[in-house]
Amino acid sequence: MIKRILTVTALLGIALATPAAAATDLSGTVVFGGCSGSLVRTPESTAHDPALVLTNGHCYEGQSVIPDEVLVDQPSNRLINLLDGKGGTVATLRTAKALYVTMTGTDIALYRLRESYAQLDRQYHVRPMTLSADRPKRGADVEIVSSGWMKVLPCKIDGFAYRVLEMTYVTKDVLRYDSACQPGPGVSGSPVVSGGQVVGIHNTSNREGGQCTENNPCEMDRTGAISARKGAGYATQTYWITTCVRPGNRLDLTKPGCLLPD
Repeated sequence: MIKRILTVTALLGIALATPAAAATDLSGTVVFGGCSGSLVRTPESTAHDPALVLTNGHCYEGQSVIPDEVLVDQPSNRLINLLDGKGGTVATLRTAKALYVTMTGTDIALYRLRESYAQLDRQYHVRPMTLSADRPKRGADVEIVSSGWMKVLPCKIDGFAYRVLEMTYVTKDVLRYDSACQPGPGVSGSPVVSGGQVVGIHNTSNREGGQCTENNPCEMDRTGAISARKGAGYATQTYWITTCVRPGNRLDLTKPGCLLPD
């Protein structure tokens, strides 16, 4: 019965979505020089859509984006290494375009590849991780899947910071890990996975206990009060991305309900 359904589907030309990768190993992660990243899809992406790759905005290869700057549809020809579950490089690929880059409100860089998910699965047996369309919950177990450290870090969501300030950059509604979770340099851009889906990207941590300086982010609450804690780690949320993507993995910042800064 399953075989017949697949055959009929193929004849009708219906594009089947590629199943998501398991989130307990390094499969589907990528290496961007000094940053980590991941091959991702939205819940509505199909196998024949051009593949998307996600990392931090501060990992962008071009000139550093400044506060309040949003880059859209930028030419990109960046080399990335695609990894298997054990962290081995299965392919070196080139990005086709930087669809979205910012460090304002969030800290993301979203790239489009030349290959589709189906091509990557067929040639390299690597599948994407799925971006969750839901906001994660406080206390949830998460995994930071770091290609930079070549390991998966088990953590928990301790809470949400109203604002995180680092130098002149401000991010909003940011995931904060529990105190036992200690990601460090080289983990930037790593997907943060909960329940098998990506809910965030690790982007910074307070290394020395400083307040609002480079590598020493601080928090601001709704009253404007500032606090900082040494060792605190943070991840920017990713469900915002799913609100701005149309069929064919087309990014549309004018889509009703889109949460990404424009």
